[in-house]
Amino acid sequence: MRLNIVIGGKAGQGINKISEIVSKVLVKWGYFIFNYRDYPSIIRGGHNFNVLSISDKQIGSFEKKIDGIVALDENTTTIHKHNLKQDGFIITNSGFENLGRDLNIALAGALIKILGLPVQELLKEVESQFHNKESNKVAELGYESQNEKYNLVKLKNKISMISGSQAIAQGAINSGIDLLIAYPMTPATSVMHELASQQLKNKLMVFQAENEIACINMCLGASFAGAKSMTATSGGGFDLMTEALSFSGMAELPLVVYLASRPGPSTGVPTYSLQDDIDVTLRGGHGEFPRIVIAPGDPIECIEKTNEAFYLAEKFNIPSIILSDKHLAESEFSTDRNPAKPLKIKINRKLPGEYIVKANSYEHNSQGATTENAEISKMQADNRMKKYQAMQKECKKFKMIKIHGNKKSKNLIIGWGSTKSVILDAIQNLDAKFIQILYLKPMSDEIEQEIKKSDKVIIIEQNVTGQLGRLIREKTGIKIENRILKYDTRPFACEELKQEILKRI
Repeated sequence: MRLNIVIGGKAGQGINKISEIVSKVLVKWGYFIFNYRDYPSIIRGGHNFNVLSISDKQIGSFEKKIDGIVALDENTTTIHKHNLKQDGFIITNSGFENLGRDLNIALAGALIKILGLPVQELLKEVESQFHNKESNKVAELGYESQNEKYNLVKLKNKISMISGSQAIAQGAINSGIDLLIAYPMTPATSVMHELASQQLKNKLMVFQAENEIACINMCLGASFAGAKSMTATSGGGFDLMTEALSFSGMAELPLVVYLASRPGPSTGVPTYSLQDDIDVTLRGGHGEFPRIVIAPGDPIECIEKTNEAFYLAEKFNIPSIILSDKHLAESEFSTDRNPAKPLKIKINRKLPGEYIVKANSYEHNSQGATTENAEISKMQADNRMKKYQAMQKECKKFKMIKIHGNKKSKNLIIGWGSTKSVILDAIQNLDAKFIQILYLKPMSDEIEQEIKKSDKVIIIEQNVTGQLGRLIREKTGIKIENRILKYDTRPFACEELKQEILKRI
């Protein structure tokens, strides 16, 4: 069973609240959901919509053809009705015009009724969120306005719901983060909000600096003093941070950077999604210095890999970059999995106050004193590069890649990041093996082995030039010609990706 429902209207009408109420009821009833958010970069007006996908099995994508429309304005029906299935339903604001800001609660109730869920479950959720009798009345009014279309029976699945941003924040908390310093930039801002809301509970500090350059330099100062520090930004902000990223590499100060990509170059398409920042994460910053680049593919991996990023940054005194994008950050996923037990992160380096410690942005000797000596400069450069061997060995303790699908198949699909969940949905019942790459730097040697024993290899990415394919060629010498690239700033729909895969296998 699978349903796809568009919930749309103007910015400010409470579209996300409808999705939230309905999703939470569904999850408690044992159903998996995936909620995709689509909105322009305006605060009021325009056309915003969510695609809420519902299934009795794990899902991580939406479909183009929809089973229903919940329209807070007429424009939503006009825009989306051509994708509505022949037996699809439409819920409008007709009869609720005088409800004002409570319109979304009424339409949430109407959708719950169509799905065939009990009114008691609706009222419990509305009560937990609003705590007033008027909201309960409005929800019940909406519920009574519709007839039941789907009789969704209660399932025994035990499911939780989480977004990518919430998961990154949880991974940081699990790592014992002391300090997040960031400047707002969509889609990374949500992590700052999540951590800010939990400062007192988890004894951490969140601070908004005046710009991205200040953010990363403040983090380095805090790291020097012994704090587990993190900054969060998108591509344009990361560009500004790259000089200080080099500082981290030279001074050997641990730092975690969360980069939530959005389409570039420059300001690009601010509220939409692409995977076009691999290159800058691998090479941003002048000079040569070691770094970790990790790309989780779902919220559980966001929790686990953020923890690993903190661990590796502290163990090797290097910058660790967590690479995500808008689609993963802001979509809501349901899951019946639990993250692995967090790694304990110890600070074993010498700290000021306990010892005399020097950290220098210039080349320096082993005591931290500036030097221009040729032999010392070469020795220090060699020492920095030697870390890669130790890092490669350490990273093998973790899942650098995951293999999904038919593991004996000769049809190999390679992807990374937010395309993971749609690829998994698309290859169901297909003769295909999917390698998900989690560590971009260092990369796993298993990738080359899997490519060589496959007959057909397809790379799936959301960027213009196939940046992962180029990285694989750099590491293995293998050029993969068969590529599915989407770069219109919108994510893959499940059935459109499946059609593209079927053309190639």
